[in-house]
Amino acid sequence: MSLIHFDVLILGSGVAGLSTAIKTAKALPNAKIGVITKSFENESNTKYAQGGIAVVWDKLDSFESHIKDTMDAGDQLNDKEVVRMVISEAPERLKELIAWGAEFDFDHTGDYDLGKEGGHSANRIIHHKDITGFEIESTLLKQVKNLPNITTLPHHFAIDLITDHHVNKKIKSFKEESIKCYGAYVLNQRTQEINSYTAHKTVLATGGAGQVYASTTNPNIATGDGIAMAYRAKAKIEDIEFVQFHPTALFQPGISPAFLISEAVRGFGAYLVNKAGERFMLAIDERGELASRDIVARAIDNELNTTGEDCVYLDCRHLDFDKFLEHFPNIYEKCMTVGINAKKDLIPVIPACHYFCGGIEVDKAGHSSIDNLYACGEASRTGLHGANRLASNSLLEALVYGHNIAEDIILNEIEFKKNEPKVPQWDADGTLAPKELIMIKHNRKVLQTVMSDFVSIVRSNERLEKALKRLDEIYIDTEKIYKNAKLSPQLCELRNLNAIAYLIVKQSQKRKENKGAFYSLDC
Repeated sequence: MSLIHFDVLILGSGVAGLSTAIKTAKALPNAKIGVITKSFENESNTKYAQGGIAVVWDKLDSFESHIKDTMDAGDQLNDKEVVRMVISEAPERLKELIAWGAEFDFDHTGDYDLGKEGGHSANRIIHHKDITGFEIESTLLKQVKNLPNITTLPHHFAIDLITDHHVNKKIKSFKEESIKCYGAYVLNQRTQEINSYTAHKTVLATGGAGQVYASTTNPNIATGDGIAMAYRAKAKIEDIEFVQFHPTALFQPGISPAFLISEAVRGFGAYLVNKAGERFMLAIDERGELASRDIVARAIDNELNTTGEDCVYLDCRHLDFDKFLEHFPNIYEKCMTVGINAKKDLIPVIPACHYFCGGIEVDKAGHSSIDNLYACGEASRTGLHGANRLASNSLLEALVYGHNIAEDIILNEIEFKKNEPKVPQWDADGTLAPKELIMIKHNRKVLQTVMSDFVSIVRSNERLEKALKRLDEIYIDTEKIYKNAKLSPQLCELRNLNAIAYLIVKQSQKRKENKGAFYSLDC
């Protein structure tokens, strides 16, 4: 076991983590910056983002319009100051991204082709075909490789944050405002060693937790690790009951993650229809298919419950096929691989868990409630999204908060000179390799089923109580394994999913009013 030190330790390699690393590294060339990621360095939720970045770019658009759309989508639970800050900074952050080499689509006039998505009152989605996230991730990784003071560590799994709870064990309890973070305990998946990574500043950019549900558009790595670690360290976690379900994931039973059919397809003019070919959204919201995601997802859920059908459909047959193919080549190809030709066939879709609007509570500079610990991206709760995220605001939020965190770290560079306390090594004595990994796999599936059945798009007090009882059983079983077995990514992910599921249920029980993505039959 080793002790490794960085000035800045960033957990996560999506747009939030990488943009923080790049800006900090460029401003502080002598600072040592570590970027830790549990899979390959390009594997993140960012990579799978299809739609684009919402930004006021057209002269006919305005900040006030984008602010209103964001507040309306969030059911007015957003922090309006944060909304204004993020949206007004958007053009500048986009220009930086373009300067770093990101390429976006142009229209026939030579201007950026601005798409439109649900909840937006104007065309303001900057995109690269239907793989915008992949383009941004690739751009950022190229920048990282040219910065010698950034060390990327793929296949390193962060187990827990190092805080005063570890350093000052004689103190039995800490006030929330007095807890400090000193880095993280990290499992090197290649050597199986657990090392202590210390840092003056630690940034959680670990993404979301879609894998807490059986059906999700999130990759397998999205297990809420950062939120769960912060929760165990006593950080404030807020608004996690607001889980956004994307209305249109390709219907393929048993396939996880589900393939996302971008909202931009509906923005392009596709209709949502039931098996009878009826556009059911027109009777629910005047915006039809372009109502906000919470409204569309609930409408589809109701349609399925009412008719007993397994899915609804996207109808693209009336669209200009050449233009459709130009905008959505990957979606078209994916559908073709499963025997669906979007030119003449309906595309079967269902809602799937997509995005967490809540998470680790942070201020405008990205500070969490724990000293020296920042959070950004989907792991954080900034106040931008309120009760429901407006489409394509997530990449924007990550860029803005990555910038703000870097600015704050740069401003406080003098803190790098402080002496850090002695950090104890991870204690693995008395543990054995787990004999039956099948139990870990089984418990994960049971947890996902419980959450999908009882804590999904529509909830109730009775469902939440049932979910809590089942989750308690899984928690007790998991902790028995955790205390006696050598750690593995699979075990740690299950433990983190337990924490996320518990938080969703408990915060759902506290909410007494239906807002945005939260809907209970008893409210």
